[in-house]
Amino acid sequence: MEAVRIDKYLWSIRVFKTRSQASNACRSGKVVIDDIQVKPSRDVKINDVIQIRSGPLTRVLKVTDLLERRVSAKIAQNYYEDLTPEEEIEKIKMLREVNYEKRDRGIGRPTKKERRLIEKLKKTKHF
Repeated sequence: MEAVRIDKYLWSIRVFKTRSQASNACRSGKVVIDDIQVKPSRDVKINDVIQIRSGPLTRVLKVTDLLERRVSAKIAQNYYEDLTPEEEIEKIKMLREVNYEKRDRGIGRPTKKERRLIEKLKKTKHF
């Protein structure tokens, strides 16, 4: 096996849940190889570096081996090398912290006034 379709490869290493999602990401320009937006039919080869934009995060993966069938997540990690910069990982951690709200157990749902205050605080936080 010398090459595999990019949508099939991204689905098989579990970047996307379905092959349709992988194809749609390619068509919408969220998947880039060598600074070129790729179509779902583009073949991926060993040592290709793939950039995948997903929301605010841009993942960078290097193809170490080719895979046609979907395998478990643990096995799939053997087929790529994650080259995502540390800044991108920190960005995701920061987004999780900002959107996290803790409410003590047993005090019930927030009142209308509390809910409005929470929404106001969420809107004022900027990066």
